[in-house]
Amino acid sequence: MPSSGASCANQGYHQSADFSDIYTGRLLSEIPTAISSLLGPLIDQQNLTTINLNDNAFGRNTVESILPFLSRHTPLQHLHLNNNGLGPDAGILVANALSELHARKEEARKAGSNVPDLETVICGRNRLESGSMDAWSRMLGLHTNIRTLRMVQNGIRPVGLATFFREGVSQAKQLRVLDLNDNTLTLAASKQLALVLPTLSNMTELNIGDAVLGNKGATLIFQALGQGKSGKLEKLCVQYGEFNGKALATLVAAVEKLPLLRRIELNGNKFSKNHTHLEPLRELLAGRKKDQDDDDDDAWGLDELDELDYDSDEPEESDEEEEEEIVADDSDQEKETPISDVEKDKDVLELTKVLEKTDI
Repeated sequence: MPSSGASCANQGYHQSADFSDIYTGRLLSEIPTAISSLLGPLIDQQNLTTINLNDNAFGRNTVESILPFLSRHTPLQHLHLNNNGLGPDAGILVANALSELHARKEEARKAGSNVPDLETVICGRNRLESGSMDAWSRMLGLHTNIRTLRMVQNGIRPVGLATFFREGVSQAKQLRVLDLNDNTLTLAASKQLALVLPTLSNMTELNIGDAVLGNKGATLIFQALGQGKSGKLEKLCVQYGEFNGKALATLVAAVEKLPLLRRIELNGNKFSKNHTHLEPLRELLAGRKKDQDDDDDDAWGLDELDELDYDSDEPEESDEEEEEEIVADDSDQEKETPISDVEKDKDVLELTKVLEKTDI
């Protein structure tokens, strides 16, 4: 049975179920039965539109217990499935279940039922990796009215993200929030994102921080934002993007075409906090805040920039060379052969012997 953390809330006609972090300390063998007992009776609850299953270690062994609910609960509108240890295989099963849900929603509508679109999908910290991106792209190509998509820290590499942008995100024209923080874009995926961004005219928040954009990748993305077709954008997160002052100059030009942009997170990139291009950004955002007379300082301006030992005029790195290395690794990243404990022990012993002979 789940712990006492589970709760349900009635939000008028719409109801939500919060089952986050309820299986702490449970045996693996207990979880499938408990999940089935918990979610099974809820499948036909027509007012239940939000389900929160965050922070439960489902993994591949127990994920199948949640699939009937995900594939059959047609009122589902907001799904929170964050930090569940899915991995790419279980991630594919979840994405496929949501694709099946779309078919069931369509069947219900043809039968006269008024069922909502799936609008929120939060599936971060789940090691989805590139291997599951085909399935997630198909899902997003079906649920085209998704408005919030957060898939942070999933170990998705450039090849997987390029597919996701090209075949999935490009279909989600109603997308408001796209959060892919702490995955890996580099130049290849940045090119695809830059092609898609002008079509996402409803987007209000874009988070691609800690995503290895590089100078050329960041420049392409900023140029896409500067086309004037992202006029609803309010928040942009590109911290730790590994770009310098040359890309920053492109961002300054783009912000002038983004009249609602109020918050930019830039910390951790390759320029000084006193870089010449930052002052125009500060002044522009400060002027917009003054016009709105908003006292919420956290919602406006630039984030707090650390003093980094970077030269704003340093030459661009070769994104193409880095890209070749990453793409070469992508092809078999999901098929890595696990190292047995015996092999690990042998490696440790050999390393120890080498170190014993080394004068340090």
